Amino acid sequence: MPEGGTGIGAAVKRVEDKRFLTGRGNYTDDINRPNQTYAYILRSTHAHATINSVDTGDAKAAPGVLAVFTGADMETGGLPCGWQVHSKDGSPMHEPPHPPLAKGKVRHVGDPVAVVIAETYAQAKDAAELIAVDYGTLPAVVNMNDALAGKTLVHDEIGTNLCYDWEIGDEAQIDEAFAKAHHVTEIDIINNRLIPNAMEPRAAVGEYDRATDEYTLFTTSQNPHVIRLLMGAFVLSIPEHKLRVVAPDVGGGFGSKIYHYAEEAIVTWAAPRVGRPIKWTCDRSDAFISDAHGRDHISKAKMAMDSEGKFLALKVETKANMGAYLSTFAPCVPTYLYATLLAGVYSTPLIYCNVKAIFTNTVPVDAYRGAGRPEATYLLERLVAKCAREMGMSQTDIRRANFIPADAFPYQTPVALQYDSGNYIATLDKAESVHDVAGFEARRKESEAKGKRRGIGYSTYLEACGIAPSAVVGSLGARAGLYESAEVRVHPTGSVTVFTGSHSHGQGHETTFAQLVSERLGLPMSNIEISHGDTNKVQFGMGTYGSRSLAVGGEAIMKAMDKVVNKAKKIAAHILEASESDIEFKDGAFTVAGTDRSMAFGEVALAAYVPHNFPHDELEPGLDEKAFYDPLNFTFPGGCHICEVEVDPDTGKVRIDRMTAVDDVGRVINPMIVEGQIHGGLAQGIGQALQEGCVYSDDGQLVTGSYMDYSMPRADDLPSFSAGTEITLCAHNSLGVKGCGEVGAIGSPPAVINAVVDALWDLGVHDMPMPATPQTVWKAIKAASPAVAAE
Repeated sequence: MPEGGTGIGAAVKRVEDKRFLTGRGNYTDDINRPNQTYAYILRSTHAHATINSVDTGDAKAAPGVLAVFTGADMETGGLPCGWQVHSKDGSPMHEPPHPPLAKGKVRHVGDPVAVVIAETYAQAKDAAELIAVDYGTLPAVVNMNDALAGKTLVHDEIGTNLCYDWEIGDEAQIDEAFAKAHHVTEIDIINNRLIPNAMEPRAAVGEYDRATDEYTLFTTSQNPHVIRLLMGAFVLSIPEHKLRVVAPDVGGGFGSKIYHYAEEAIVTWAAPRVGRPIKWTCDRSDAFISDAHGRDHISKAKMAMDSEGKFLALKVETKANMGAYLSTFAPCVPTYLYATLLAGVYSTPLIYCNVKAIFTNTVPVDAYRGAGRPEATYLLERLVAKCAREMGMSQTDIRRANFIPADAFPYQTPVALQYDSGNYIATLDKAESVHDVAGFEARRKESEAKGKRRGIGYSTYLEACGIAPSAVVGSLGARAGLYESAEVRVHPTGSVTVFTGSHSHGQGHETTFAQLVSERLGLPMSNIEISHGDTNKVQFGMGTYGSRSLAVGGEAIMKAMDKVVNKAKKIAAHILEASESDIEFKDGAFTVAGTDRSMAFGEVALAAYVPHNFPHDELEPGLDEKAFYDPLNFTFPGGCHICEVEVDPDTGKVRIDRMTAVDDVGRVINPMIVEGQIHGGLAQGIGQALQEGCVYSDDGQLVTGSYMDYSMPRADDLPSFSAGTEITLCAHNSLGVKGCGEVGAIGSPPAVINAVVDALWDLGVHDMPMPATPQTVWKAIKAASPAVAAE
């Protein structure tokens, strides 16, 4: 590591923050092309209706309007789904068409119906009001049980609202285990639908060059290469080399910017028809009804135990809302990213899960921070807490009794995954120490003296990160391999540019990846640049999601750097007239072992580009290497979150007094960035637990369609967090990293709700739905009071 500490483990301040904090970021809406026009999308106001006719005459004649297009005009492919799931009978899931502009029927409020392109955004929006759509309203179905009944079909052509009926595990074997159990604990769980709210709303700019027949799309995306592949190959039929996708600075994604959206295809398709660049920018109201939503599961679960509280078998039945269409990765979220995590950190020998994915007249649902793992963790950790109550065990004793032992790794779960490393007791011990659990009883008495109720809740979670290897995800239905690529280009003066297929949308990659380079090549951070987000610069990439950037993208960079060092050794050996095997590389210098003959990294770099006497048949000029990396397994971060709440029984208001998160994310490259990621995840998890909830009316109208109705957590809603790490290295990547992007959002919701239930248990409140708003808590207390009074 160079002097000053910029390598692995250093808390380097984020280099990208200078431009962000000084307003010099370059976001999609900052991009303006010469002769640019503006698009406005007219969206359905009905959840379910036939489109009898669309009259665009008045809109086309409106001031500044250049064109109006409807679904009838846009003869393209539909938006594709990137993951196929088969039902338990072997039949493929139903994949109804998903046209970018609705054809014949709208299926959710917000479904795009027409696009107006005008000289200004205001003109486009005004003209859209002149479009006369003759709708034939139909009954809507938003409830999954109603949808399964099938009275109202979202897609008539498939004859059912059931997308797939999937299972994992042996149901007969499970039922046999339950029949022999000493005790069975059951729970009903709802994982509330959430609406992603990235700081930067989505935007897209489409451009077409008639001279070269080339398209360019600037877009707010987490994976520009995948957008190019899906949109070019499957929607618009544009040869890939004629389509450039650029995702510049992106202000947050949390999963909602992984997917290929209709607006990206619309502006790209329309640009040559208008003959000018087209910009579309989503406003916040638009985002509520056009960004893919997250979560939305209802489940029944039960745990079989022996007389000592050891888990014998877990059975889960889940209904997962897909919304009106299949978004890019939606089918894998409630199956391979959810059911395969139901073992959690416990050595439960038998697990069975059945998942029914269901179409409804709501906005499509897809991956949102954690994607399936928060749903699995919430179900499991709420169930474990209830198991402890019913078995008369403490919240920690039941966990310790069922943890996978630290010496049991690699550990094969009964639901497909094999964990490589972990030490769950050590993580729990550290969290209890950091939290000062020993002082809880004293704090509880202080709360009672004020007329308040205090509770403590635990969550010992595990997630799967990296979303790979390609062969495994392919066998599970992914329609693409999920490797990552990198290029490390050493310039003649010794500076380095890294081109990565990972994409940064706020995570600090420009700092973290540069630290890897600083550590490996012995260079100062100022000599390192990280480039991403442009399909014309980066050879290929699968983007950023599932905490895969370091574990997969970082490893690709390490492999490319290894190639750089190996070639640089050949160059140094040639110049120093030594054997290549005698060249050592350390602290940015190539040295002949046992001598003082040495060349600095920059000297070798210059020699690489201006050689006078290279044996060119053996040693090519230049120092620029590429690599692909496909990991051997997922990585498995885990942790223990402890939440302590104080509840006002008179108002139902919940105040988080203490929140402790001790996470095992493997090797920590930059502790400051890791802690920041955990803080952000905690805020999102607490938001889901206490405030956020998407609500539809029975006729499919989004009731929580603005910040007036959808409560996002603010700074004063959150406590100061106590965050720490307990490190067990990942066993199958060279960095030992596991990932940290989602851990906060996965671990915190069950800890919060378990704490609320603990606080109110003596009042007869034994369950609490999310979000635990003051009204919800107050109503639960009032509902329980008669039963308690009668005891």
